[in-house]
Amino acid sequence: MLVETSAHGSDIAARPRVSGGRVHDDAPDTAADFARLADLPEGPERDAVRDQLTEAWLPMAHRIAGKFRNRGEALEDLRQVAALGLVKAIDRYEPGRGAFESYAVPTITGEIKRHFRDRMWALRVPRRVQELRNKVRMARRDLTDAAGGASPSVAEIAAHAGLTEEEVNAGLEALESFSTLSLDAEMSSSDDGFSLADTIGSCEEAYDVVIDREAAKEGLRRLPERERAILYMRFFEDMTQSRIADHLGISQMHVSRLISRCCARVRDEVLEQGPGTQRRGDDGRAG
Repeated sequence: MLVETSAHGSDIAARPRVSGGRVHDDAPDTAADFARLADLPEGPERDAVRDQLTEAWLPMAHRIAGKFRNRGEALEDLRQVAALGLVKAIDRYEPGRGAFESYAVPTITGEIKRHFRDRMWALRVPRRVQELRNKVRMARRDLTDAAGGASPSVAEIAAHAGLTEEEVNAGLEALESFSTLSLDAEMSSSDDGFSLADTIGSCEEAYDVVIDREAAKEGLRRLPERERAILYMRFFEDMTQSRIADHLGISQMHVSRLISRCCARVRDEVLEQGPGTQRRGDDGRAG
């Protein structure tokens, strides 16, 4: 048995343990320290023992973090996340409920997985889709290695992973959601600086005008002929109220009242009609 002296002067036996059929040299014998930690009240002495335990088990946390390397996150950042999971495991561990390693390993692993799930995705996707992504990624890697680098088909990935082709396609789409491109990124197929932003359409204000005209069309049809003529002269021929009054032989004030009344009537009918509702004309047919 190897005995390691910590920076705080406490002897911690670095004795290899067997876990899952493997001997881990980074699993020290710290049962006595955990028993002591459980009996100590909050204070400097307890903090010192907690620091000793963290230092003793940190190599194990780093080993677990190493299993997640090459997945888009720096190893040093993964080690920090694993260290956070280790501290949580030390704080929550109850010595009378089994070996610390059996409790700490899933706690640290879960912390790292949560980091990938919550912090690494550029687009938030459901957990089920994230799980599909992982299955598809692993199956595609296995098939690619077995085929000497050839990319497998969707059907081959589905058969290997035990998924449907629809699930594989969802997983493949999720692979593209893990990271994003800048809108200023140049398209790979472009030789003239054509960027991703150039492929995105812009808002067309004229669409709103078309929608408003179509919404008002049925109400305008139901207006008396003279009122329709007044609105046409005012809004389509751009005639002043005075010219319209002279043309019809009525007062300018009367023209003003007719325009206001007709616009209010059409507006009220459109608001009453609501989106997606089709009113019927006076002849019983849909407009």
